[in-house]
Amino acid sequence: MPLHTHQPALGSDGLPAPGDTRPGCLLDGEDLAAVGGLGTDVPSTLAWVSGAARRLPGPGEGQTAELWASLAAVAAVDVGVARALEPHLDALAILDQVPEPVALDALGAGPGSTWGVFAAEAPPARLEASRSDEGAWTLDGTKPWCSLANQLSHALVTAWTDDGRRLFAVDLREPSVAPAEGPWVARGLAQVVSAPVRFTDARALPVGAAGWYLERPGFAWGGIGVAACWWGGAVGLARTLWESLGRREPDQLALAHLGAVDVALGAARATIAEAAAAVDDGLDGAAAAVLARRVRTTVADAVDEVQRRCAHALGPGPLTTDEEFARRVADPGLYVRQHHAERDQAALGRDLLAAGVRPW
Repeated sequence: MPLHTHQPALGSDGLPAPGDTRPGCLLDGEDLAAVGGLGTDVPSTLAWVSGAARRLPGPGEGQTAELWASLAAVAAVDVGVARALEPHLDALAILDQVPEPVALDALGAGPGSTWGVFAAEAPPARLEASRSDEGAWTLDGTKPWCSLANQLSHALVTAWTDDGRRLFAVDLREPSVAPAEGPWVARGLAQVVSAPVRFTDARALPVGAAGWYLERPGFAWGGIGVAACWWGGAVGLARTLWESLGRREPDQLALAHLGAVDVALGAARATIAEAAAAVDDGLDGAAAAVLARRVRTTVADAVDEVQRRCAHALGPGPLTTDEEFARRVADPGLYVRQHHAERDQAALGRDLLAAGVRPW
């Protein structure tokens, strides 16, 4: 599988070595070196994202494992860059899947556009879409948790219509769109500001029919792509542990931490690889939703385990003296909270019972 290589376990993030022609990460060493130099520079990050995304496939196109290996590879270098790349790719995949093409040029969108996907709901904030007698759609209200809205050029946004939730494409640069600067006091992903956006009679183009966004095959697939980023972030942490233990003679406790990290990462990697194969085989519907929840929970647990083990093995030193390592800890710690822990486990249990077929 593309998410497995011959490298030592803690270097196995799905990446072949530079020049290796076997399946794996579709970004080369030059790409990943560039990621390492971006830091928290958001404009440079988005410029890199826009270019790199053109070389990556969409999920379900026969190279899903390679796509997710690429996301993981970026996250292993810098979680913040992966946090910008993943929704951009998700937006492009959605636009490719929509039954009726969207006239994006009407919004000034093109190959150099940068995209977000804003679908969170947090009452009392509510975004509503209305249609004029001439057929034009506009958005009014507030959308919460809009990551990088003050930096992106475009976004796909869910809004409420008389027929339910519907997806729309918008130009974030228009005066009718007002991204807030905060509140955003996060220590992890500090540069990826996720704040509300106020829409006032903002022009919008529908993307699919009402309900299509949640019902489309790729909805569950996108959730697994996020998990691949979480996993890559844990790989970055594990590499720091590996390198630290290589500089000194590890005791039994350090070796135990290393072994536990390898087990956690290996189990999560196998789960992602299995899911990639299922997606390329056309897995859809309720089965895809169950798989996505299972993968995301497995990976979230692995991230928590890797963070705990690295903290115990390395102590406070690198957290206080190594800025890159401190970000490696803080960024995935916040990112993985997109997983709703026991609530998502309960949703998985509900779906398993609803399916009526025992899975084991």
